[in-house]
Amino acid sequence: MTHQKNDPLTVIILAAGKGTRMKSPLPKVLHPVAGRPMLERVIRAVKAAAATEVRVVVGHGQNLVRTIVEPLGAKCFVQEQQLGTADAVKAAKVESDKDGDILILNGDHPLIHEDDIKEFRKTFREGRLDLAVITSVLKDPGEFGRIVRQNKILRAIVEAKDASADTLKINEVNTGIYLMKASVLESLLPKIKNENAKGEFYLTELIGLATEGRLKVDAISASSRVAAGVNSQKELAKATRAIFRRNVEAAMDRGVVVIDPKTVYIEDEVEIGSGSVIYPNCFLRGKTKIGSFCVVESNVFISDSIVEDSVQVKAGSYIERTLIHARASLGPYARMRPETVIGEEAHVGNFVEFKKVQFGRRSKAGHLTYLGDAEVGNDVNVGCGTITCNYAPDRKKYKTVIGDRVFVGSDTQFIAPIQIGEDAIIGSGSTVTKDVPAGALAVARGRQIIKENYAAKVGLSGVDPKDQNQADKTIKTEKAENVD
Repeated sequence: MTHQKNDPLTVIILAAGKGTRMKSPLPKVLHPVAGRPMLERVIRAVKAAAATEVRVVVGHGQNLVRTIVEPLGAKCFVQEQQLGTADAVKAAKVESDKDGDILILNGDHPLIHEDDIKEFRKTFREGRLDLAVITSVLKDPGEFGRIVRQNKILRAIVEAKDASADTLKINEVNTGIYLMKASVLESLLPKIKNENAKGEFYLTELIGLATEGRLKVDAISASSRVAAGVNSQKELAKATRAIFRRNVEAAMDRGVVVIDPKTVYIEDEVEIGSGSVIYPNCFLRGKTKIGSFCVVESNVFISDSIVEDSVQVKAGSYIERTLIHARASLGPYARMRPETVIGEEAHVGNFVEFKKVQFGRRSKAGHLTYLGDAEVGNDVNVGCGTITCNYAPDRKKYKTVIGDRVFVGSDTQFIAPIQIGEDAIIGSGSTVTKDVPAGALAVARGRQIIKENYAAKVGLSGVDPKDQNQADKTIKTEKAENVD
């Protein structure tokens, strides 16, 4: 049977293993690589490469694995016992596939890319192959199975534990990825025996069986990156670094200035406009979008937020699910919590925290302020130490509404629910419990009392100790007067 241009591609992903070397209760394939479970990365890659159907063989932690697999449109098939890779493939109901090609790969190869898969299939078709194994050349082959050739022709795959000293010197290895015609897999899979020390069924036996059957078999060379599986926490960290490095380099190719690429972490879905500058030690995650000509200073964390053009985010700021309009500035050390919107040209200064706040155009909160569940108009000045008291004894959140051009003096408390009209002025140190009309002055603080020569009376200004009793009497008298 010859290859047809539109032959279907069925992908079988092996993800049933426990991953004991990870030393983690989480199934190995669900460990995150640069913010995404490694299995999700594999599924996305094969789907982007136009896979017709994706089947995931599950076992250990299958209920958790399903929560990732099924929303991505892949199907789960259970391997009841861990009896080897060929047994896992059999669990994927390969007998139902009569036409097209089948790609088999592992769920712990997160660095594989859609372009890799497209290239494998192109080479497979151009060579008119029946079966191919994807190989890589490694400086340190370690425990990988070795590719044995005779006169450059692929003859066998020898597992490292079964290899002779000479075979171990071979540095071309089996990546564990196979591409074949569906009909070939259907005919050869039942012939695989478990005549080995572990009594398991291995896919590597396919090569010998196909050769014996005079099928056209070959190895397709791939980057060493494709061979990079994850079996330990160290390998997980290495794979994560590789993804972050790739994303940073892609951003730089689009015109983003990254001062120290080794210390910047950008997840897959993050978008950054050209001309923006990213300082060292920044983490940009989720569906964050940053416009052009922005500056993100050191030690900034931004998650699932939109930052429009020409915004400056100063050092140490933490931003979650926030919309920041153009030409605004934040920080240093500002914290923007979810459902916050910062208006154009607004300024949010150091040690300011917002939660669920609509902050108007050109408004300012310079420092040491907390606003929660609030609407703040345009051109508002919020003084240092201002807070909204939005959480009441009934355990409900209430809203503070501040109109345009309001001046809020320092150390003000707004006891929600409350509304402050436009152009109002709030005196410093006020605890505001009632609505304030537009254009009004509100001052809500205790009356200041001045007692002249008080220091001398309490012995703090050179008063003679023998007069201390008289000073004490004076203090008691004045306290009584204040009560009256």
